[in-house]
Amino acid sequence: MKATARAYTNIALIKYWGKRDESLFLPMNSSLSITLDKFYTTTTVEFCSCLSVDVFVLNNQLASEHDLAKITRFLDRIRQLSGKGYRAVVNSTNNVPTAAGFASSASGFAALTAAASKALGLNLEGESLSKLARQGSGSACRSIHGGFVEWQKGEKPDGTDSFAKPIISEKDWDLSILSVQLTSKPKGITSRDGMKRTVETSSFYSGWLTTVEQDFQTAKEAIKDRDFEKLGEVAEANALKMHATTLAATPPFSYWTSATFEVIQEVYTLRSKGIQAYFTIDAGPNVKILCQPKDEQIVYDALINVPIVQEVHICHPGQGVKYLSNLKPSKTCRGEKQ
Repeated sequence: MKATARAYTNIALIKYWGKRDESLFLPMNSSLSITLDKFYTTTTVEFCSCLSVDVFVLNNQLASEHDLAKITRFLDRIRQLSGKGYRAVVNSTNNVPTAAGFASSASGFAALTAAASKALGLNLEGESLSKLARQGSGSACRSIHGGFVEWQKGEKPDGTDSFAKPIISEKDWDLSILSVQLTSKPKGITSRDGMKRTVETSSFYSGWLTTVEQDFQTAKEAIKDRDFEKLGEVAEANALKMHATTLAATPPFSYWTSATFEVIQEVYTLRSKGIQAYFTIDAGPNVKILCQPKDEQIVYDALINVPIVQEVHICHPGQGVKYLSNLKPSKTCRGEKQ
């Protein structure tokens, strides 16, 4: 029982920031994203009666006990759905900087959800697959789909109305998203811990909640109207509001570094020269810039010449989760020692 899936990262234009239910990953607000074509996770899951525990290999290295425990807890949900109790070998490869604000958990859990559920014969699609992925990592529910995606927060306590769905496909509007890498080091505070601290202690969080739903509607209208300026403005403002909430947490914290500010200033300089470019920043120091394809090279040249910038990755809207041909059975599941 084996399947391989690939899922792509997404960049949130309207941020998911805070949970109303920690165990089910139910968000405090609706969010909106673009799935990217550049970064992805490929995961093979093989269930076998010969295993007594799960095995998790990440980027050709045995994962830590902490990471393995997260994977096992999530696989338990899928095992419960399928009624099959087999343990699994999970082999996952990230083509994305891990834990530095490039949404590796979104692509990681989306790929894991698709591969594991397929391997156990669940054959989930769309809404059902998105609901399941959400329970591993909230933003993973958006990476199930390609293009421009909305995640409705839902209202029900059991989370059955909280899932992602596409607004328009990756082929319907070609934008350029430049991912500016300032560091590949893991961030000091995880997204999960950061949003929990913010929800519980930030005096700015109530202000976030009173405005984010309107931001969501504005962004959705801009996408349907193909209004780039409107989308860029609301995405940039939404990112600034999200990061402001962290400064009023107890204790306060920030994902930004001095390099983050340098890139922001470069975007402001580009706009002063008439180039429509807008930034957004997830829970990490790295910056993503939205622009139109006609300005892509100009924006790239400006950013790559900022001394602190390590690399600039040019991305476009990408596809949703897909299944790949299975690899050979692992040694573990052939009863051989590793």
